[in-house]
Amino acid sequence: MSSTLAGKKIAILATNGVERVELEGPRDALRDAGADIELLSLEAGEFQGFDHLDQVTTFHADKAVGDADAADYDGLLIPGGVANGDFLRGDKDAVRFVAGVAERKIPIASICHGPWILIEAGVVDGRTVTSWPSLQTDLRNAGAEWVDREVVVDEGLVTSRNPDDIPAFSAKAVEEFAEGRHEDAPTPSAA
Repeated sequence: MSSTLAGKKIAILATNGVERVELEGPRDALRDAGADIELLSLEAGEFQGFDHLDQVTTFHADKAVGDADAADYDGLLIPGGVANGDFLRGDKDAVRFVAGVAERKIPIASICHGPWILIEAGVVDGRTVTSWPSLQTDLRNAGAEWVDREVVVDEGLVTSRNPDDIPAFSAKAVEEFAEGRHEDAPTPSAA
């Protein structure tokens, strides 16, 4: 195990409908780098993971996002999944938490449909990002410059498109979380 993220506490925010590989792949890379992981969801306890449209494994959330304090973390990972992204962006506690992380200039890594909550939290205005292609209009309408690349890094904000990008996404997430706060990152717009 690498010690790149030793002493760093990383939150993963996900709920029912999360794309399994987009949670497990980056999570395992963060653990391998020495991070302490805390899984947050809309409620503490079990939630359903998917492989595209097929239910697969369940995950156990350590705590409800409404009980989490953004100041307690050194990074935030938001995996994708259509239902996951939609449920997260519709939850006031989840949106408030993501905005709080961004206000503190803590690095955020989000893949596939995960960036939907970044829009709700006011994080993407003026930022260069990527995502699952169907989100590009939403992201552009929120003030982002959307590009079609494997991984994009913009002042501590790491985004990727899909499961094929997980190796590059995970590597950049580890790198940005290791660097710590990005003081030049823009302050989120009003959510």
